[in-house]
Order: sequence, then structure tokens, then C-alpha cells
Amino acid sequence: MPASARTLLRLVLLVQLAAALLVAWALLHRGVPAWGALLAGAGAVVVVRFAINMNNFVMAARAASHTPPEYRLGPAARLRMLAEEFRASMLVTSWHVPRGCARMSLHLDSGRVPVLLVHGYGCNSGFWAHLEPLLDRERISHATIDLEPVAGSIDDYAPLIEARVQALCAATGAAQIAIVAHSMGGLAARAWMRSYGSARVARLITLGTPHHGTVLANLGLGENAAQMRRDSAWLRDLAAGETQDVRARIVSIYTYHDNIVAPQDSSILPGARTIAFGGVGHVALGSNPRVLAEVLRVLREVQPAMA
Repeated sequence: MPASARTLLRLVLLVQLAAALLVAWALLHRGVPAWGALLAGAGAVVVVRFAINMNNFVMAARAASHTPPEYRLGPAARLRMLAEEFRASMLVTSWHVPRGCARMSLHLDSGRVPVLLVHGYGCNSGFWAHLEPLLDRERISHATIDLEPVAGSIDDYAPLIEARVQALCAATGAAQIAIVAHSMGGLAARAWMRSYGSARVARLITLGTPHHGTVLANLGLGENAAQMRRDSAWLRDLAAGETQDVRARIVSIYTYHDNIVAPQDSSILPGARTIAFGGVGHVALGSNPRVLAEVLRVLREVQPAMA
């Protein structure tokens, strides 16, 4: 497997292009006009991608935790959620991640706590394409990171996070940062705190992080996927080493309709603050306006501590 998500997803896109052209070629030889054959080829790829996305919802529903009545969805709301999640997944995997790379944006006179953005499994910095402009609008210095190798151990990401934290603190003069982490990124941030301490963390905001694992990790590739299986030894060891002070720094944002983290209450971490949403899928947590507004609201609560 390629070391970077960018390379991996570019290869996946090439395979999808080849599949679309193969379908189009077959239809051309059956007398279908060129424009119709090409359209059908592209449509076939989209249909397969949609089927994979919907299958995730089906598998997650089989292992779902209890959904309170106020978060249950009617048919229209469910369709909107499915459409939003499919759109988010297509954009992230077909556009943002294949073009993504780690970067830093500085607003040195803002007085706001800088933010490190940590992506999840199979992604890179491109995942944060929707949140980064909002941080710039609020004049919040921030940096992204690419966790590589893509299928490596979560523990091995800790030195990468440490180097990025040091760089962000050096660039801004901040003694503390906030971290916003999606999915596996939340576990990577917790693993980093286990190795390097939590004194520099003003707040860790996790989005759809499987703090107790997910049944869908059984289908994943790599050591990191194995570590995210339900109540794995790695997850138990991570939790055992955390103090009340560490947990008090964590805000866990999750959705009752997560199609990757199942059961969904795996995102509830004892001792951490929990904020629940409904009608949002896993990938869409990084682009849904309601969720991003909540992330910004939590960041506004964080008071800066300068070195």
C-alpha cells in the first residue's frame, strides 16, 4: 500500500477512470453513441461509489447504539443526510485528499489560540478544506498534518504530531494549542498526549472519533485499522493511561447517524465533554455547517496562554 493517502487515492482515481473507459469501450462496440457510452461509464463508477457509501450506512445500522427520539429522522431528513454524506465522501476522496498537503496559516496579531488539524484514517490535510477558510475568517492561526504511512500504527503518528505542535508553537509564540481531530485523528492526538504530555493542549475537539472502536474497522487495512477494532487491547491501554485532567481537555462531537463509527456511542468518552448531532454522516462531520459552527464556538471558549 502506498505510504501517503494522496498517492493511494490518485491510484484509486486512475482505476476508476480505467473502469469507466472500459465500460464506455464495451458500449461503443455495441453501437452506443460516444457521448452516451462515456456518460454511462462515468455513471457506472458513481453508482458503485454510491452503493459502497450506502452499504456503510447499512453495516453501521446493524451495530447502531440507541438513538434518542429527538434525533430520529423522517424520510426527507434521511435522504438529505444520505445525499450530504455521499457528496462529502466524493469531494474528499476524489478532489480534496488527492490534492492535499500539509500547510500552515498564520494570524499573529489575532490573540487566538492556534489550532492543529489532524485528519482521520485514509485521508490527509485535504480533509479540512471546509474548516480552514472559516479559521482564516476568524483569524485563527492553524496548521494541518499528514499522518503517514497511511496504514501504519497510530503510535507512530505521535512523533509527527509532536514535530507539528513544536512548529506551530514556534511560529505563533503560543504556549498552548487547540487540536481539532477527525475520526482516527482523535486517537492519534490522544496517543500523542500519552507520549508527550497534555500541558500544551488547551482543548482537543474530536469529530466522530471511535474512542471505543468501531465494528467497521474489521474491514479496514493496516495496523491502525486493527487498533480501532471494538475494545481492542490498544484502545484499552490508551484509556488506562489517561488522567481526569487529560479527559477534561477533550470535547467529543459525534453524530447518532455515523456510518463509519458503530456503535455510535463509541464516541462518548467518560470524563470528556460530549456534544451530539443528528442527521450527519461520518465524512460530512468535516463540512456540515452546523458541526463546523459548533467547532468554532468551542474554539472561542479557549483562552490563550502565551510562552
